[in-house]
Amino acid sequence: MTTIILALGPVFIIAFYIYFRDKYEKEPWTILLLAMLAGCFITLPILPIELLFSKVGESFGGLWNAAWNSFFVAALCEEGFKFLALVLLVWKNKEFNEKFDGIVYATFISLGFAGVENLLYVLKTGVSTGIVRAITAVPAHAIFGITMGFFFGIAKFYPKKRKRYLHYSFLLPFFLHGCYDFILMSELNYLFFFFVPFVVYLWISGLKKMKKLNETSFFRNDLDIGIDFSKVKDFGDKPSN
Repeated sequence: MTTIILALGPVFIIAFYIYFRDKYEKEPWTILLLAMLAGCFITLPILPIELLFSKVGESFGGLWNAAWNSFFVAALCEEGFKFLALVLLVWKNKEFNEKFDGIVYATFISLGFAGVENLLYVLKTGVSTGIVRAITAVPAHAIFGITMGFFFGIAKFYPKKRKRYLHYSFLLPFFLHGCYDFILMSELNYLFFFFVPFVVYLWISGLKKMKKLNETSFFRNDLDIGIDFSKVKDFGDKPSN
């Protein structure tokens, strides 16, 4: 029981944090639960595909194999299926009526996947792995979700920028995820010096993205926050569906 709590505890802590950061118009718990369950279920196709892709990488050597496993086995498969789940679940959902919603839904999907992945790792390798992953891998998955949702939310409500930002919503989490895994899989000692700064950067960039979309919320009340909302710089054109 302790192992399960250790594996899933960070997932629910971060999920509640994201939920309460959605200040101006909360999402229904039913859809949030579906988003997290979608993240859980995408592990079913991801695991065999990753196994197949990893066998292809066995013919590579050294850093090439690390790069293949980092970017194409892990990042491409996992972020690709997260993005697919996000599109299918919420793009046309009437509750997706705010830019910040993209962050909420994408992060819940990502946390659903992270929960199953973390549980498998912890059950296999023990408590020490759970402690390390609680402060590294699970938050990293959340940041990848925040990054995906940030650009996904902009793409939804700013049609003139839609194609570009939909590309960003997949490519940037893919790149960040690949870099994260490559630092660990490369087993190069000098790269480990970049690991903690990289994780710190992920958190800072994620918090900034959440702050930006909150500050430009369609539901934000100028009278409540004491500023002239008309002077807040948004994303150029008027929002529309």
